[in-house]
Formats: sequence, structure tokens, C-alpha cells
Amino acid sequence: MAKQYKSASGVAFDIGNYIFLAAFGIAAVLPFLYVIAGSFASDVELTKRAVFLIPETFTTAAYKFIFSTDTIMRSIWVSVYITVVGTVINLFFTVTMAYPLARRTLMGRNTVLNLIIFSMLFSGGLIPTYLVIRELHMLDTFWSLMVPGAISAFNLIIVKNFFQELPPELEEAARIDGCTELGLLWKIVLPLSKPVLATFTLFYAVGHWNNFFSALLYINDPTKWPLQVMLRQIVLLSQSAAGDLNSMDPNFVKPPDQSIKMAVIVVGTIPILLVYPFLQKHFAKGLLIGSVKG
Repeated sequence: MAKQYKSASGVAFDIGNYIFLAAFGIAAVLPFLYVIAGSFASDVELTKRAVFLIPETFTTAAYKFIFSTDTIMRSIWVSVYITVVGTVINLFFTVTMAYPLARRTLMGRNTVLNLIIFSMLFSGGLIPTYLVIRELHMLDTFWSLMVPGAISAFNLIIVKNFFQELPPELEEAARIDGCTELGLLWKIVLPLSKPVLATFTLFYAVGHWNNFFSALLYINDPTKWPLQVMLRQIVLLSQSAAGDLNSMDPNFVKPPDQSIKMAVIVVGTIPILLVYPFLQKHFAKGLLIGSVKG
């Protein structure tokens, strides 16, 4: 086979494209590397050096301050529980609602779709939502962080469009073999929907992990605070020169506020960041597929 050569303009475009992508990638990674380095730096170094990637004086004082009690580990497990259970609830209700709406023969389908689109544009508001959660006796429970956002209207429409694109011949063959609707969904549709399910699993999980405003509104018990709320409290305590310093070594010196903030960012980001490699291969495909047809 004859070897194909690119034109000079094509080579120049490739080189420019690589340079642009490399610069964009560096610009995205460098701030996070600086935050990690700053979380291990001393007060003097943070004052003298504006930007650095390797601290001159390595110290773990900020992390010792954060993990001075078991409250952080408890809040991490709370966040993990909310993220896992909440994501399962999201996927269950999204799939079970998207599947029938993907059937064009469903009675009232257009009306339901119009109501879903309406909910994307308008909401009841903060106070009515709070009153509903209070009347359902979900205050100070984990359900208040998972049930109100059980279905994302945007994600629902994308999943519905994905289901509509699946070959109808597969469903017809399954019905001929005696497969029920639930069996068809479980054995045929879901195995073919791994890309889109992996994508929205990631979206829902990141949303639950990063959510702290709902916990501020609905959770008054500190033992039920997720990680993001607990880390917010730590930052506030560090700024007010407070903190749980009594349980630490008497010679321990409270780390600078800036390094605590950076350590808080690292602690709140690393756990959910570890999820990406497991879903990355499905992410790009699932993000685009199902978004073309209506």
C-alpha cells in the first residue's frame, strides 16, 4: 500500500492543533497542581512565592488539622452513601420514565414531554420546595438530599432519545421469543445502553458529591453533614482562628488559612476524581449519542 503524505498546510495544522491542545491541557492542570503543592506548603512559602509546583518546605500540618477528629471520615462516608444511593435512585427513575416515553404509541406522550420541558424552564422555588420537604417529614434525613432531584429533565430527554435510536428489530425479535416489557428493558435495552448510562451515572454522582446547599437547608444534625458542608465549616473555623486544636499535639501550630483551603479542595476533589477512569471509555460516546434525534 502506497504511503500517504500530508500537504504542508495539513502538517502545519496538525502542529498548531497539538500546540493548542497541549497549552489548553497545561492551563487546566497547572492550577490543580498548584493547589496540591500549596496544601503541603508552609505559611512563609505561601507568602513569598506566588506560584509553585513543588514546595520547598514539605508539611502535612493542613491535613493534620483537617483530620484532627473522626468528623471528616464520618462526613466522607455520608457523602459516599448519598452519592451511591442517590445515583441509583436517579438512574432507576430516569430509565423507567425514559423507556415508556421512547414509545411513540404511548397515550399522552406529548403532554408528558411538554410538562417535562416546562419543568426545565420553571420551578416552584426555594420556599415551596422547603415546605414540601417539611410536610413529607424528610427534614434531617438523607432522603431530602436524594429524592427532590430524583429525575433531571435534561438527562431524561437524552436517555429517551437514546432509547428511540435502538434498532426496533431487536425488540421485535425479543417479543417473538416471549420476552415481556420488563425483560426487554433488562436484557436488551440496558445492556445496549452502557455508554449513556455510564455518562449520566457520572453526571449524577458528581452532582451529589458536590452538592452542599441542600444539606445546609435541610440537615441540622452535624453528624449527617456530607463532606462538602463539613469542609465549608472547617474553612470558616480556620478563618475565625478556631478549630478542634485541643485534640491535637500541644506543640502543634495551626497551619495558615490558605493551605487549609487548598487542602480542603484536594480532599473534596480527589475521591470523585478517582471515579472518572472507570467510566471514561463510555463518557465521550454516551455524551453525544442520543442528542441528535428528537
